Amino acid sequence: MSDRLRRPGGLELDELVAEGVSPWLDGFHRGHLTSGCLARLIARTGVRGATSDPAVLAAAVETHEAYRAQLACLASDDICAADAVRAVVAHDVRGACDELRPVYQATRGLDGMVSMDLDPRLTRDADSAVAEAEQALRAVNRPNAMIKLPATGEGIAAIRECVGEGFPVHVTGVFSPARYREALDAYVEGLQRALADGRRLAALSSVVSLPVALLDAEVDARLAELGTPDALALRGEAAVARARHLYQLYDDWFGGAGWRPLAAAGAHPQRLMWTATTATGPSPSPTRYVERLVTWGTITSMTRPTLEAAARRLVLNGDTLMGRHRAAAEVWARLEGLGVDGDEVARKLEAESTERLAAAWRDLYAAVDAGRHTAHRD
Repeated sequence: MSDRLRRPGGLELDELVAEGVSPWLDGFHRGHLTSGCLARLIARTGVRGATSDPAVLAAAVETHEAYRAQLACLASDDICAADAVRAVVAHDVRGACDELRPVYQATRGLDGMVSMDLDPRLTRDADSAVAEAEQALRAVNRPNAMIKLPATGEGIAAIRECVGEGFPVHVTGVFSPARYREALDAYVEGLQRALADGRRLAALSSVVSLPVALLDAEVDARLAELGTPDALALRGEAAVARARHLYQLYDDWFGGAGWRPLAAAGAHPQRLMWTATTATGPSPSPTRYVERLVTWGTITSMTRPTLEAAARRLVLNGDTLMGRHRAAAEVWARLEGLGVDGDEVARKLEAESTERLAAAWRDLYAAVDAGRHTAHRD
């Protein structure tokens, strides 16, 4: 067990990193850049990557002075709404990429990445997703920028095409083993195409994320509705069990013979990332997911409050995922026996995530539009 205070001269999350887990910041805005907050988190805690969030950005654009000057520059009627929003997003992602560039260089492109969502209205099929990804990455113009694509039916084809074009991809919203296998297949097929086209695979990092708190919240609500002792005993277990299953699939594929030719060509494994790691409901610790999802070669993305709680104190118990897939399968077998359909849960959460992303982008457009109009009047 590790129950530690920060060692002199070390980073606050050194022991988590020593277990093979890369801590990333979940959600940032320009205030984190102009205030030096992100730089301090990197230097003090050991943050090794970041993910942007249109909901966080929309709220910041409405309230933070740091956006005023750029919104004034974007107030011209000659600049369309999509270009204005893209410019605001690119500015923030570019700044975060610059802060994380030393991590990117030190890890040879494994970490130090910054992932950004694409407007879902502009990515309705694979061709439009490729076009928007290309525009977004060109606007940022940093080698450590990564685009997010959802693991939906439509998104899987876009993932394959974007990886094939040489774009680093963050696959979001994987809630089931079936979707994870599809995401893996899309990544591998994209790498094969990229290799055939002569692209450098070492520049093509990718991650795929499971939003753990969202999965637990949905399953726990169903268990609470059942209300039986057997049901209530399984609350808080679904997401960790799912993570253990996905990690076993990851380990089987990237440790197998099928991966070796791509690895020899310089390809990186598509790492698993745990998102939505802020514990909800009655929990003994705000870092419950950080402590329960520990194994080599993974990423834990944390909001700033969760990250700072983890930096203050973690209780680590070594690897919590590897070799535990059989116990995980038993958890889900018990859940299914109680009537909790994992596939139906995954479909519901996938649909809700899609709706939530669309709403966040509407809010972002509205915030940028309001800021441009205010600047235009002034």
